[in-house]
Amino acid sequence: MHIADQSFIKNQNQRVILNELMKHEQISRAKLAKITKLNKATISSQVSFLIEKKLVKEVGTGLSSGGRKPVMLVFNEKAGYAIGVDIGVTYILTVLTDLDGNMIYSDYCEIEDPSFEMIKPVIIERIRLVASKVSSSPYGIIGIGAGVHGFVDMQQNVLFTPNSGWRDVDLKGLLQTHFDCPVLVDNEANAGAYGEKLFGILKGCKNGIYVSIGIGIELGIIVNDELYRGKEGFSGEMGHMSIDFNGRQCGCGNKGCWELYASEKAFYDQLCLVKNKRRITLEEVTNWVKENDGETLRELDKLGYFLGIGLTNIINTFNPEAIVLRSNLIQENPTILNSIQSTIASRVSKYVRQNHRIYLSQLHRNATAVGAAAFIVHHFLMESEELYGN
Repeated sequence: MHIADQSFIKNQNQRVILNELMKHEQISRAKLAKITKLNKATISSQVSFLIEKKLVKEVGTGLSSGGRKPVMLVFNEKAGYAIGVDIGVTYILTVLTDLDGNMIYSDYCEIEDPSFEMIKPVIIERIRLVASKVSSSPYGIIGIGAGVHGFVDMQQNVLFTPNSGWRDVDLKGLLQTHFDCPVLVDNEANAGAYGEKLFGILKGCKNGIYVSIGIGIELGIIVNDELYRGKEGFSGEMGHMSIDFNGRQCGCGNKGCWELYASEKAFYDQLCLVKNKRRITLEEVTNWVKENDGETLRELDKLGYFLGIGLTNIINTFNPEAIVLRSNLIQENPTILNSIQSTIASRVSKYVRQNHRIYLSQLHRNATAVGAAAFIVHHFLMESEELYGN
């Protein structure tokens, strides 16, 4: 066998063992051998490697099944830290997580001007703030992941953000210039779906849809346990599917886009007209719902109807096991789900009606930032030259 082949097999075995260690609070070498079907010598040598790399620790002994008590192993989630950034149209959310996705610190910053030139120094400032919260560890900050509300291609270039006006932006280059660590940039819904897949509602779900509903609507799509990106990385832009072919003009260039009727922005714009107000807050909406305000309830019902129309198309197209909705408005006013479900029930094929469930995001507003950090953790643990370079 060639040396290159031996190195590849060794690295693959290390990844397999590390994956299993991350699934268990504690596990013995013998149990690892049984689960992975690797021989004891391979387990012993590769566990020693992972201990040397500070990714695994021995933590005493477990119960004996006859003979010596086994030495127990745990994954060292504090060996390094990842930073995740959710760059929205009106906010920047930055989080610090350990290698197991546990949030160590979170920073939320509202912005008034989302143009790239104005937001650049703010992004750098917020990342530096979060980076300052890192505790001492073998690897320190292992990288920065960023989720952007717009079109991000396979080379991680931000081509266009319909609601904040970015065009051909090299966000990755900007971050690499200021921070000496790996950087990954992706669409915010992809990051959110990845976060829910690893740590939220979509955990254990092979085929699921994550729907981010805010100023616009974007989807993250899980197919056969993998994040589906499409040929150029633009999958999930279903906020721009037409539900009214003679409808309003959208910033993307299309007409009658779903997000013009079913986004949070569409809801607030319409409610402002009804209430004759310039601005309405989530807190006001929630209070009006509690007071059974007829105008607010009617507009929420319309929002649920339009969301249900789009979700019916998604269900008919993908036949998912689960759909996760990420929306501050729906999170605070879950009665909207009744309108969504009734619209879907009246429109979806009877053959798929029972094959899906609709949930609210378990990670809430942190989904994108945590998912972006998780991209970095996966890259570090499974692909980095620091661990597997020879």
